Amino acid sequence: MANTVSDALIDRLIEWGVDRVFGYPGDGINGVMGALRRRADAIDFVQTRHEEMAAFMACAHAKFARQTAICMATSGPGAIHLLAGLYDAKLDHQPVVAIVGQQSRSSLGGSYQQEVDLAALFKDVASPFVQMVVAPPQLRHAVDRAMRIASAESTVTAIILPNDLQELDAEPPQHERGTVHSGVGYSRPHLIPRDEDLRHAAEVLNEGTKVAMLVGAGALDATDEIVAVADVLGAGIAKALLGKAAVPDDARRVTGSIGPVGTEASYHLMMECDTLLMVGSGFPYSEFLPKEGKARGVQIDIDNSMLSLRYPMEVTLVGDSAETLRHLLPLLERKDNGSWRSKIDGYVDDWRRKLERRARNRGNPINPQRIFWDLSPRLPDGCIVTCDSGSAAVWYARYIKFREGMMGSLSGGLASMGCAMPYAIAAKLAFPSRPVLALVGDGAMQMNGINALITLSKYRNRFSDQRLVVVVLNNRDLNMVTWEQRRTEGDPDFTDSQSIPDFPYADYARLLGFGSVKIEQPDDIPSALDEAFSASGPFLIEACTDPNVPLSPPHLTLRQAKALAKSLLKGDPQAAEIIRASYRELYPTHR
Repeated sequence: MANTVSDALIDRLIEWGVDRVFGYPGDGINGVMGALRRRADAIDFVQTRHEEMAAFMACAHAKFARQTAICMATSGPGAIHLLAGLYDAKLDHQPVVAIVGQQSRSSLGGSYQQEVDLAALFKDVASPFVQMVVAPPQLRHAVDRAMRIASAESTVTAIILPNDLQELDAEPPQHERGTVHSGVGYSRPHLIPRDEDLRHAAEVLNEGTKVAMLVGAGALDATDEIVAVADVLGAGIAKALLGKAAVPDDARRVTGSIGPVGTEASYHLMMECDTLLMVGSGFPYSEFLPKEGKARGVQIDIDNSMLSLRYPMEVTLVGDSAETLRHLLPLLERKDNGSWRSKIDGYVDDWRRKLERRARNRGNPINPQRIFWDLSPRLPDGCIVTCDSGSAAVWYARYIKFREGMMGSLSGGLASMGCAMPYAIAAKLAFPSRPVLALVGDGAMQMNGINALITLSKYRNRFSDQRLVVVVLNNRDLNMVTWEQRRTEGDPDFTDSQSIPDFPYADYARLLGFGSVKIEQPDDIPSALDEAFSASGPFLIEACTDPNVPLSPPHLTLRQAKALAKSLLKGDPQAAEIIRASYRELYPTHR
């Protein structure tokens, strides 16, 4: 039986099936920490180096383990630090519950130390449910509603616990007016559209001659159904970044990622299709979708607020992706569209040849594309890949080929730096027997990754397979933003803003007892990768990469080309190297 409100909190979380909490202690949450200690047999507390990483890890746990995740922080600054990771979960539609401390109830409103209006602070990120518990009988339904709403709506919720309340005796709600009597448990329903809507969607798809599919994170559990529908329709399959694992890259007519970091094959697929089937995706870049009116559209999504938002769809289907496709499939007519299928295959083959040619271009000192080209075929079966925002995401999107059984993710909607390392550790905690790879730029590594390595060293002995490989792209530049300044603003490299200090990543990893290697020549890449994936423990590769390899979108607009030329003419300090690297991209020499 629970003795205190804090004990009641932890017991209730355990009833909900929670077995792990990510967080950092502080006096505003001391009562809950004591309860966690008393129930350490049933629930695991993972201590991160910073509250932001606790929230990122909770988001990653929700993504990979497919469970509602919990992060915890003290009052004031601790609660504030959670926000970046919580917004990551909110924008990527992941169920996360934040539990935060607060100053004593009697002090609230008195400008007390670390007093922050947490209900107002969390009102946006946890808008479906944020509640401060003010009396012991309220605790039970606060937990139940936070868990159920987060699970049902795939969103963030928050519970605020004043520190004096945490030590009070637990009290169940009384059987009287003004009390709430809630229960535990939630099972997500399988939603299937109406038969008439399915038939309407089938009519549109059957009339199309050049069908394109775009799949996202909402289609991760619909792999077989996507492949079957694409086969009947003769459709090409483009993937939003969060849906990269939805379909293996070796499946027929998979054109790869889409958008600014995507492939030319996906761009051509969208520009030339006459029918678009979008499944479980909120992909935001409309310029990479067909021009309005050029293609008919059908969209499947579990969230009706995301329907017909990115492209004006003719038919919208609210439903579970796999179930909806399964019911749609018998209504579809097999297409004899050999020319469209052949054209898609040609775009895919041309793009893969172009990637190999680009990867083999020389760099100063290493072309980052070469690392990813050599890395992809070496990924172990069942590998989980995490990636940070920045230039690493471009090469991840284009070069890393997912096979069946692999998983991967990054910060999609928020596109936040600093997520890859906490994501990787959370993935490893959830799946201790699976190899994990983190792809990190040096900016993100300095932001969060270096500290996250300490967390990895703390928990590495829990893993039955200790392989967690970290690849750091050390180019001493905030590379993605540098290229965005050139290509969108027409401004040259602003060194004071973009240049970052060098750091001995490989040496630091060795201080923590990890294997590591620093590579400065392209010929060293294969042996470094082989050593990393055959190591018996965590391993870090520090790769000295060329910041001047162009981060070009799959289709460079005239406006972007003019802006880039303008930035070079303004005296970009790297202008000569950029011109040479750009020439090699267009006319590879393999030297």
